Amino acid sequence: MKIVSWNLLHGGGATLEQVKQLIDRSKPDLLLMQETTARIDNLTEIAGGWYAREPLPGRKHGLAAWSPTPFDAPPRSIELQKGIFVARICQIIALGDITVANVHLSHGQLMNRRQLRRIAEHMPPRAAIVGDCNMVGPHALAGFRDVGPRKPTHAMAGVAPLRLDRCFVRGLIRDDAAVLARIGSDHHPIMMQLRQADFIYR
Repeated sequence: MKIVSWNLLHGGGATLEQVKQLIDRSKPDLLLMQETTARIDNLTEIAGGWYAREPLPGRKHGLAAWSPTPFDAPPRSIELQKGIFVARICQIIALGDITVANVHLSHGQLMNRRQLRRIAEHMPPRAAIVGDCNMVGPHALAGFRDVGPRKPTHAMAGVAPLRLDRCFVRGLIRDDAAVLARIGSDHHPIMMQLRQADFIYR
């Protein structure tokens, strides 16, 4: 499965047309989006496929997923621990043999690791947690490996480049990973090619 994840930047960020361009270029089996607003809701009209969006509580933006093939079940959300300013959720997508959590975690480095642990409790043995983790340094999530690309993914002006967008897996193998070209947003999309492992790391 090829997974692409992209924080669109909800205030004047990536447009519907730029999301379509990313789909055309990268041809993902699953596209995960963070900071997604209603302006992306017409994606299936121009790109086909299946789409689901879940706003963060009290916010106009949130998490969204797109696939060229039907989801195994409607994507669902789980509540995460609330950060200082924003209530957070996680979007769970079942597609084929892989269950994926689409995330946009808090900026606090203790809180986002607590949120990761809660998500892991809701995931099956073979799973991926992917998205904007706002995380610096090791993840310390037992049983999961960080298999995302190692190059910086965030380009905030005046700040050293950071690898905020991550992919953590359990029971899966990464065959490829890359940071993709940045357009429209302050985040680069990331791409991972994943497959089932013969055993689950502990």
